[in-house]
Amino acid sequence: MIKITIPHVLVGANEYINAERSHRHRAARLKKSQTNLCAKYIRQAMKRGVAIGTDLYPLSIEMHWYMPDKRKDLDNIAFSKKFIFDGMMQAELIPNDGYKQIQTLTDKYLVDKDAPRVEVIIKGAEQ
Repeated sequence: MIKITIPHVLVGANEYINAERSHRHRAARLKKSQTNLCAKYIRQAMKRGVAIGTDLYPLSIEMHWYMPDKRKDLDNIAFSKKFIFDGMMQAELIPNDGYKQIQTLTDKYLVDKDAPRVEVIIKGAEQ
């Protein structure tokens, strides 16, 4: 089992849609900054020894979304998976986020007002 922690509340679907509607380049900048943020923490985990061998594919990924409160809808929160998977590819932890690499996605939503974060738990599909 591999665990990567991103100690931030990531942008949700509503914020992203509002950015798209406000200016044609704002959403692109938002996606880039969120992807870069995720890649930063993924690279830090890789420096500590996190690696995924092809023998683990397809992966089973569980995301624990620790939010500061319950104000955001669950589907709005889960939209941030896009930034996490793109960050994994940018950091070269995985080559792609397609069917060959990822088989199962599971989400768990929790509240931690003092330490909002996303914990990405990665297992081989057979584990």
